[in-house]
Amino acid sequence: MSAESTVPSPGLAPGRPPRDHGSTAVPVLRPRRGSSGFRFPVRRQGPPPRPAAALPLIVADGAAALLGAPAFAEAEHRPLLVALLVTAALLLRAQPSGQPVPSVLDELPAVWGRIAVAWLVMATLVAAYRPGHALTGRTLLAGFALHAAASCVLRGAVHARRRADLLRRPRAALVVGPAETAQRVAAALLRHPRCGMRPVGVVADRPGGGTGGLPVLTRGAEVERAVVQNGVRAVLAVHPSVRTGQGPLLRALAESGCAVWEIDADSPSYATKHRLAGFSCRRLLMSGARRGSAGKRVLDVLVCGVLLLLAGPLLLGCAALLRLTDGPGVLFRQERIGRDGRPFTLLKFRTHRPADAHEAATRWSVAGEQEMRPLCRMLRRTSLDELPQLWNVLRGDMSLVGPRPERPYFAARFSQEHPGYAARHRMRSGITGLAQVQGLRGDTSIEDRARFDNAYIDNWSLWQDVCILLRTAVALVRPTGS
Repeated sequence: MSAESTVPSPGLAPGRPPRDHGSTAVPVLRPRRGSSGFRFPVRRQGPPPRPAAALPLIVADGAAALLGAPAFAEAEHRPLLVALLVTAALLLRAQPSGQPVPSVLDELPAVWGRIAVAWLVMATLVAAYRPGHALTGRTLLAGFALHAAASCVLRGAVHARRRADLLRRPRAALVVGPAETAQRVAAALLRHPRCGMRPVGVVADRPGGGTGGLPVLTRGAEVERAVVQNGVRAVLAVHPSVRTGQGPLLRALAESGCAVWEIDADSPSYATKHRLAGFSCRRLLMSGARRGSAGKRVLDVLVCGVLLLLAGPLLLGCAALLRLTDGPGVLFRQERIGRDGRPFTLLKFRTHRPADAHEAATRWSVAGEQEMRPLCRMLRRTSLDELPQLWNVLRGDMSLVGPRPERPYFAARFSQEHPGYAARHRMRSGITGLAQVQGLRGDTSIEDRARFDNAYIDNWSLWQDVCILLRTAVALVRPTGS
């Protein structure tokens, strides 16, 4: 978490924030969609995109819950119990496994676990509000068995239909990576049509290795033409360096409607159970808009509301002490770059007074300024100077967790000097983030920060936000400054 402004520190390592001594500010350009130079049409030729088949699984889960209802044959208030069971089953239904070709066996533990929870929740509600009509253990076991069996059969039928459809009409795919490795993966996919993917081209920086019968695309225009003509719906990144070197291209393809998969083509990985033609794979979420954004906002509002209530006296105390020891101007306001390159005004407690507006905008900040008053140094060391940003979160300018925002001058500089830095702006900035809990604060590598921030965005989940907040709370107990 960078502070408002101080003089630059000497001798930064390569890849760390630059020193600046009076350079003119560089204007920040709002990143474009697919800011890679690859522009794809919104409406593409070829077959229309296949919709995400969530509805068949919802119908299957609801029907399975109804098929478990005969267990209530001897219970009173049977319609109410059936309604409760269906509601609980749909709220706790197992999400698709995320595999290219799903199988009911892969999601069996999750399906049975959620069904068990649904029945236990329903039994608990009945016992709490109708103690005289509590469900017996025999009823629960019979209901669970019927519900689980029906769910397996129905979800299995949905997945079998999908696999048959993919076998008849496999998804056109582009393989991105070094030409030789990409051709090897493409050949394996062609040998295993049950994977449901048909490679139509290889995207590489330069031609190399055997052609393997697939064209090697090295220019953006060639990639665009292949996407349009073949109706490409999947992209396979087959080398670890691809996510860094071809990150903008992958994001542009994702925003054009392609599903992006990371393939471990060289070394077997046992960290994931998802396989494609024998290769370990996992789905990458490259676009800024993703499921769960509403849940992230709800988490922000709830946690911020509680923190503002609990920390209200602390905020007032810090403001009063700053006013007494450092004079007027308790709050510090500074323009920062947020989501999609939009500027906003960030709030902090003032811990340092820059010489002028130019210094505030273009001088990098470092921790432990000797000229600071003891109170200001304490606020910086404990990160209490960041507390007013809770108001930025409530307003929607920021999130609790996300990439740290920077000033326009440095956002422009870093976007030019470090590949992947501009991509951080596809998500709302945060008070803390994955980079910060890894110790990347103050004078640390900008390249490392961008890499961790993009990894956080690509693998975002609400649980990851909770974990980062907990790790931040632990770090505040043993502060090291910023």
